[in-house]
Amino acid sequence: MRPSSSPYPLLPPPTCSSRLPPLRSFVGLRWFAPRVQVREQLNSVAGIGSGTRGCNGRFRAPASSASQPCHRAIVIRNDNSQNADFPRNYSKREKKPFPIPVVELRRRARQRMKQAEGKPKRSLPPPKNGLLVHRLIPEAYRVYNARILLINNLKRLMKVVPVKGCKYCSEIHVGYDGHPFRTCRGMSSDKRRGEHDWGSTLLEAVFLPVEAYHLEDRLGPRIPHDQRFAVPRIPALVELCIQAGVDLPEYPTKRRRKPIIKIGRTEFVDANEDDLPDPEPDERFKQPLLEELPDDEITAPSSPEETAVLAEETLEAWETVRKGALRLLKSYAVRVCGYCPEVHIGSSGHKARNCGAFKHQQRNGQHGWQAAVLDDLIPPRYVWHMPESGELQKELKNFYGQAPAIVEMCIQGGAEVPEKYKATMRLDVGIPSSLREAEMVV
Repeated sequence: MRPSSSPYPLLPPPTCSSRLPPLRSFVGLRWFAPRVQVREQLNSVAGIGSGTRGCNGRFRAPASSASQPCHRAIVIRNDNSQNADFPRNYSKREKKPFPIPVVELRRRARQRMKQAEGKPKRSLPPPKNGLLVHRLIPEAYRVYNARILLINNLKRLMKVVPVKGCKYCSEIHVGYDGHPFRTCRGMSSDKRRGEHDWGSTLLEAVFLPVEAYHLEDRLGPRIPHDQRFAVPRIPALVELCIQAGVDLPEYPTKRRRKPIIKIGRTEFVDANEDDLPDPEPDERFKQPLLEELPDDEITAPSSPEETAVLAEETLEAWETVRKGALRLLKSYAVRVCGYCPEVHIGSSGHKARNCGAFKHQQRNGQHGWQAAVLDDLIPPRYVWHMPESGELQKELKNFYGQAPAIVEMCIQGGAEVPEKYKATMRLDVGIPSSLREAEMVV
């Protein structure tokens, strides 16, 4: 029988006269050997073929050349991703997701009940028992002073680093001219075809003010709807620092020296403190408090070197506020409405029916309280990062990155780019020089 001839004859395997190790393919952050080498290593581990022990201590097939090297996988680890997506903008018609899913919360509750079955009840730890967490009192003072320092430095930095704001929407841009992207959704935006009308802006547009009710007793009864105007409202971060141990004379709060006595699931009574001596001011944890400077005392930096030092100090204060507030959030309860940006510092939210979000009529204006995250307490305003060319083109929008407004101001002021923000800033993405070059990108 004549063998069938194929119109495509088999080519001989490629040969290489070089003694260098074969190339490896770089995928993500890992180095991978070619597929043929991986198959040979798997066969050698399974015991196929008789060979000698290699450099990795395993039996492998005999090499065709004595100069064939031993290949090992090299793993490069990095805590910060190379590129990351921008933070998602949730629609006003959808509820915020829970930080921990409800199914996971129920599973943990069942596990706690199962572990506590047949055991005596343990006393509540601070701050649930009314006492302060002493190790977090210095942290609360640092966060409070860092917030004041951040506000004062931002006022000075805004005199040399311009910040523009749209007159019809809440979008801002750090730079002398606003960005050209047509993303305005404000009044008469259809007539302007989504184009922004840029103008000057204030500090509140960069560092968003989030307010909350001040509680004289954080374990006291919830604020009813009728007293919503009688209770003062202060910045939420300041209220968190007060509950964590910062003493402000203008905002008094109750400090317990004995744990509370629970008489029910939600009811408790205060312990008798008559046998204790009169409270004396404890100076171990207290620190001097900074004050916010008025606008007429703000001076602009006189030189680029002073501006760079001011930018570094501002960026350090921003990171101190974020990290310190995150540590306080892990111990002290903070609630946020799932439909609107209302924040309450305490274990349970207030009863004021002032929610005006989507379908608030069905809830009679009541808030849908859930656990808050750091961005609810200190919301970062993401803006477009200015490239090295100093110009943004609307056709190349997909190639630009974003960063929080405070971070972008500090970078334009001369501070170094933090490692944690490089993922969303897309510094390693090459920006095409023209639209024709952008269309050629796969």
